[in-house]
Amino acid sequence: MPCLRPCGLALALLFTSLLPLAAQAKPMVVKVVVLTTFEAGSSAGAGSGQGSGEFVLWANRLPLTHKLKVPGIEGRVLYSDDGVLGVVTGMRARARESVAALVLDPDLDLSHAYWIVAGIAGVDPRAGSIGSAAWARYVVDADPIFEMDDRDIPKDWPEGLWSLGAARPGVKGSAPGSSDMVWALNPGLTAWAFNLTRDIALPDNDQLRAVRAKYPSDPAALRPPSVFLGDELGATRFWHGPRRTQWARDWVRLWTDGKGAFAMTACEDQGILDVLGLFARQGRVDAGRVLVLRTASNYSRPGDSETPEIRFAPGGAAAAFEAAYRVGAPVVKALVAGWDRYAATPPQGAAPSGP
Repeated sequence: MPCLRPCGLALALLFTSLLPLAAQAKPMVVKVVVLTTFEAGSSAGAGSGQGSGEFVLWANRLPLTHKLKVPGIEGRVLYSDDGVLGVVTGMRARARESVAALVLDPDLDLSHAYWIVAGIAGVDPRAGSIGSAAWARYVVDADPIFEMDDRDIPKDWPEGLWSLGAARPGVKGSAPGSSDMVWALNPGLTAWAFNLTRDIALPDNDQLRAVRAKYPSDPAALRPPSVFLGDELGATRFWHGPRRTQWARDWVRLWTDGKGAFAMTACEDQGILDVLGLFARQGRVDAGRVLVLRTASNYSRPGDSETPEIRFAPGGAAAAFEAAYRVGAPVVKALVAGWDRYAATPPQGAAPSGP
């Protein structure tokens, strides 16, 4: 009968010898996370990085050169040698799942990471023009909501959408267990990012000018693309039209107590911020290090004389992809270059005067 004691001792010694190696396998410190929601495939195949979409310019130009597999994320995850992580989260509710998967990955240290959402959106023509970029001060959730067919609503109601916990439109309710509903982003960090990028030249062309010309009633819609501060309404459904645009204005004003002004509509950021908020309360991430940058690929309503139908602006998506990188990349590079300071304390800027 073989002696078990020496074998057990040998295994114990082997385990002990491996402990220093295990201790050396520390999580990768991430300085900046760039979140995009989709990329389109090409003839080379979906996810090849050779098509269009929100991610491809970040991957190719920053560049992000190393692949990383994160369980729970279907899209590409790439990182750079200097600590930038780029992610294709998937669209709508899929983004929420992807962000949770990132935070829970034991191989990533996100405790001091900055988060930049860099995606395209619809812009309110009252707030800005196609091809423009807006840094959000507020993101407001429009998913937890009561809805009634507009043909059935009382005559004195503006629309058939109203807050959970309320009896009619125009009253702030609550959504316990569903959403925090409104997120006020770090004002100093947002002001710093805006001041750093406010004078960046954004692409303009005849296609964009032709689209802008359809909105003569809104001076902001006629201006060339620019960088501005503008707040966002998030809803997983794709909505469009003048009545829904007015609803979005009212909804953002309601939930921000009159401090916010609707500019951009998108489908993912309310979920992203809700997940980051949950994990911030558990000490896993810093909610004061989140920036939301949305760039306008279309307007939130048809042109003044156009029929009320959903249409995508020619050239709008390409301009918005370019604007997101041109405006977002300087912020990413500045955070990495100043990491000796910004790892401990986020940069702060002065809020611009005026509206």
